[in-house]
Amino acid sequence: MLCSQVEGYLSRSSWIRRMFEAGIELKKKYGSENVYDFSLGNPDLAPPAAVAEGLRELADDACKPFAFGYMPNAGYPQVRQRLAEVIAGEQGTAVTADQVVVTCGAAGGINALFRAVLEPGDEVLCPAPYFVEYGFYAENHRGVLKAVPSKPLTFELDVKALAAAITERTRCVLVNSPNNPTGRIYTLDELASLADVLRQASARTGRPILLISDEPYRFLAYDGADVPAIFPVYEHSVVVSSFSKNLALAGERVGYVAVNPAMPEAGKLVAGIILTNRILGFVNAPAVGQKLLAKALGHQVDASIYASRRDAMAEVLREAGYAFSVPQGAFYFFPRIPKGSDDAAFVNELMQEQILAVPGSGFGYPGYFRLAFCVDESTIRGAGPGFARAFAKAMA
Repeated sequence: MLCSQVEGYLSRSSWIRRMFEAGIELKKKYGSENVYDFSLGNPDLAPPAAVAEGLRELADDACKPFAFGYMPNAGYPQVRQRLAEVIAGEQGTAVTADQVVVTCGAAGGINALFRAVLEPGDEVLCPAPYFVEYGFYAENHRGVLKAVPSKPLTFELDVKALAAAITERTRCVLVNSPNNPTGRIYTLDELASLADVLRQASARTGRPILLISDEPYRFLAYDGADVPAIFPVYEHSVVVSSFSKNLALAGERVGYVAVNPAMPEAGKLVAGIILTNRILGFVNAPAVGQKLLAKALGHQVDASIYASRRDAMAEVLREAGYAFSVPQGAFYFFPRIPKGSDDAAFVNELMQEQILAVPGSGFGYPGYFRLAFCVDESTIRGAGPGFARAFAKAMA
């Protein structure tokens, strides 16, 4: 018998997974080639060659004692050092290995961080739309996620609304840039304005509000767009990321948490995350994943393929009549539902065309729908007539 909390979680389970599972049934019925599945952000590109080289080296070393034995809970020292060098380059800030914890993906990192800093009833503010699991992560550690809608269609941060939502219980603000599901990259001006708000609010409430930047799509920015660094903007900041997308290692579950070295008592927070990483049962990130990471850092999948797919999806949606913002990063579109119709109903209409999408309500932002374009370009173009028919029907 399930506990009531898990029963509640199941009732709110992810629309992403529901649509993915619906797709399995559609593919059985119509054949995979006749179903256009944009439901799940599952990176389909092969990992870079360095991953294969790393696996071969691991195979050679696998029979040595302690090849995959216990390690420090924060990760292999050499991996932390390499990560610190990479993060320092991205953040434009000197970062040492002692400020980095290797985690079981970004999800494990966020959970370890929340366990370290949240007290019962503490609030985590997040711009909407947002990755739905954030709410569960906060609740796992007795926190409350408060979503604050971003500006319609452009999905710019509504800094005034975020400021108005802050209370004495606000402990963290969690941003994701490039964003899932919109592809929006928050500008330096937006982040600087948010940082000013957080400094003022922290002074008012008497405890620092953390700014957490979830960055698994940092590598995937289009048209020369810059993904601003968060460390120089706000001293009480933390970066969380993973290598699910840029190294196509989604199933290997390896990521990190990096604490801003300018944060007062940064070492204490790092120590807390190392402890919670252990007591939550992660213990440490997978040994194989860390060793592959050490070999493959500095490499990535061919991002130009995603750029071509983005252009193809924009063309298909534009020709069908949808309103949308062209994503600046990541591999998602978040178009508006035609004529203000119900997003879940419209997604069901797309299913009649064998197109799988996810309603915006699944991301805390009704009236839109998400499309993951990490699929072959032939799938994107093949869905064009179905998108057009569904749009025309909704507008009739």
